Amino acid sequence: MKFVDEFRDPAAARALVKSIAELAAGDAFKFMEVCGGHTHTIYRHGIEHLLPESIELIHGPGCPVCVIPMGRVDDAIWLAERPDIIFTTFGDMMRVPGSVGNLVEGRARGADVRFVYSPLDALKVAIDNPDRHVVFFAVGFETTAPSTAVTLVRARALGVRNFSVFCNHVTIVPPIKAILESPDLRLDGFLGPGHVSTVVGLRPYRFVAETYGQPMVVAGFEPLDILASVHMLLRQIRERRCVVENQYTRVVRPEGNPQALKLMAATFELRPHFEWRGLGFISQSALKIHRNYSEFDAELKFDLPAIRVADPKACQCGEVLKGVIKPWECKVFGTACTPETPVGTCMVSAEGACAAYYNFGRLHRETAQLLGQPG
Repeated sequence: MKFVDEFRDPAAARALVKSIAELAAGDAFKFMEVCGGHTHTIYRHGIEHLLPESIELIHGPGCPVCVIPMGRVDDAIWLAERPDIIFTTFGDMMRVPGSVGNLVEGRARGADVRFVYSPLDALKVAIDNPDRHVVFFAVGFETTAPSTAVTLVRARALGVRNFSVFCNHVTIVPPIKAILESPDLRLDGFLGPGHVSTVVGLRPYRFVAETYGQPMVVAGFEPLDILASVHMLLRQIRERRCVVENQYTRVVRPEGNPQALKLMAATFELRPHFEWRGLGFISQSALKIHRNYSEFDAELKFDLPAIRVADPKACQCGEVLKGVIKPWECKVFGTACTPETPVGTCMVSAEGACAAYYNFGRLHRETAQLLGQPG
């Protein structure tokens, strides 16, 4: 396949849906799509309406913006409001709420907050403003960590001293393990994250099949990718196999990207613990700047408040991230919490489950109300 239309071909979709229905006949299945990008594809294209009612797709914790706890957002705002700092960030993080507002509101109060498209853009800001210190708000899974790693190496090579990184990169395996060990949820398989897998490959997921007995298929992001991956999961189950398969072969290699992994190993190290919104503290689930690059670590340069902040009681982002509830089951979904006035992170991010449901899946809530279900 060469063109996007080929991944949205109606005839191919109908054939896959027919085969899925045959494989699923007589049983019920719950599959979790780990990545928020998959959730948006599913609801943008109405895939949940194409699948048999016996197949339920559940969103997981794979939205990097959504899992950042409020305390870390407050630390970012504290940094941004220092008069000597230019604070740079991806656009998604601008409206993520902390306990003292968000970065957009911080900018309205006078903070010099600028959104950038890459950490290298932030480094250029530092080069262009040698009399100011520039901090880059690094977020994301292993997908975006290599670009931060490249920037750290570049900053050292250029001798840039007025640049540092507030590192909030997280890793994908620990939250999947936390989901598997959760007593609240029974799953039959996983749609594995495609973008993360371009970096880490397939090996890190083997424990899902070998230890927990759950099949996983690393999936692409077009409608036919999702349908094909569901089909592959069902085939594994019907054939009594349990392995990690790669549907996204046009992009993902089994070994991942060795050069990116080597660069990450040189510039980052694992944190002993890191707090995830809705999941609590998870051991060795996040990255910090490697000691060999400590001169670029904003957490060492500045005395951050580092206060843990509880989520608003009305917000159920935690349950949404764990797949325990659907977004429309949250008390404030679509009322107090909308993309214009988000209470939680899941309504802000372009990969957030609540944003996907709000923008593309409102029918679910209305249908649930007609059926007398929660919502």
